[in-house]
Amino acid sequence: MKILIVDDESIALNSVRRLLRWRGMKNVDICDNGKEAVRMIKETDYDIVLLDMLMPEIDGLQVLESTKPFRPYTEFVVLTAVDDIPTTVKAIRLGAYDYLVKPVENDLLFLAINRAYEHRGLLIGLTVSVEKDRQEVPAAFSDTITQSPQMISLLSYAQIMAGSGNPVLITGESGTGKELVARGVHRAGNTPKGPFIAVNVSAIPATMFESQFFGHAKGAFTGADQPHQGFFEQADGGSLFLDEIGELPVGLQSKLLRVLEEKTFYPLGASKPIWVDVRVLSASNRNLDKACQEGAFRLDLFYRLKSAHIHLPPLRERAGDIPLLAAHFLKLACGHYQKDIRGFSSEAMDIMNAGDYPGNIRELSQIIENAVILAESDTIYPHHLGITPSPSSSSARHLCTLKENDEEHLVFVLRSAQGDRRRAAQILGITVRQLQRKIAAMKQGPKRNSILDDCDKGR
Repeated sequence: MKILIVDDESIALNSVRRLLRWRGMKNVDICDNGKEAVRMIKETDYDIVLLDMLMPEIDGLQVLESTKPFRPYTEFVVLTAVDDIPTTVKAIRLGAYDYLVKPVENDLLFLAINRAYEHRGLLIGLTVSVEKDRQEVPAAFSDTITQSPQMISLLSYAQIMAGSGNPVLITGESGTGKELVARGVHRAGNTPKGPFIAVNVSAIPATMFESQFFGHAKGAFTGADQPHQGFFEQADGGSLFLDEIGELPVGLQSKLLRVLEEKTFYPLGASKPIWVDVRVLSASNRNLDKACQEGAFRLDLFYRLKSAHIHLPPLRERAGDIPLLAAHFLKLACGHYQKDIRGFSSEAMDIMNAGDYPGNIRELSQIIENAVILAESDTIYPHHLGITPSPSSSSARHLCTLKENDEEHLVFVLRSAQGDRRRAAQILGITVRQLQRKIAAMKQGPKRNSILDDCDKGR
């Protein structure tokens, strides 16, 4: 069992660590401030975190809120000298397993730790002793292509939380696959056969919010010739996915909150309320914590939406997933454009693996689709990707240097660059001098190509 103790009081910090070691818990780390605790928890997979609530700068609640989405299986036991019910409720909502008031009796502390550890084992669906031996993507989330341990852990957590029927908030950068995860939560939930209605909140004009979400009766306004079912009624018995929920204007947030709390609403122009059974899933690429602090998002709505919180990592942090995703998107694009492309050259794959991808999975998908359109052979090469490595980069030159027998590829690039050697060298990721040497060698060979003569003529 790996434990982290977080407390700004050194006496309490060392006292608890000695106590745990005395009870045989040897793998114990300590931290005396919230900022460092956030870093340690994100970098280390702790089983249990004993977290002091009152700390300067970053308090226990902030630590919990900042790290729980990244470590869904780490159990937090809050220790505090203040017996405050609202704070307790907030800590539990943020994912704390238990809340103990100082001074804590030793037996009570060990009981809380052991129960939290057992709960961790149950949460990931494995016994404590073999909890990491065999992890795979849950069937309901099979659309999410990954072999990343972090992603698989998050999806396993989502699978379990899906059974609760409570709202789930999914956050992450744009293009990280939030809607795919939402669909997985729907499939893994209690009503998988019900409708899944996806709504881009930012695309709904404020003046049409009530009509679009709650519907309207016939004659409710000019042009309302027929009654209209809103998104909530369309999703009855299933799930309503609210994408970009952070873009919902503050003035409309109270109306959404009321429906979430009461599960009833009045369509525009209707005299009778409609009751619905809808699970609300939401997503945002904004920092909603910050939006709440700035008054741009209601705190009560925020907590209503995030009974469970899943934060998806960017593609650059998903080790090993790029080749899997690339092969998946290649197959889709080949089917769509009716092309037979067997794969990527090693140089092209190296370039993709080294990419930063600010647009994440969506960006990678578009790059590969464009590459399939451009490809004239059965292999995707670096110049098809539209990612031009810097010629001054030694690593880029190493990755993209042509193979000895790749003369046809060099000729194709020269033809595409209309004989411009500087441009061709840039595409290939080599220097102009390296390109000139290759051209000279090809002129001495048996397969002299007319494009080489064109180059000499400046064409």
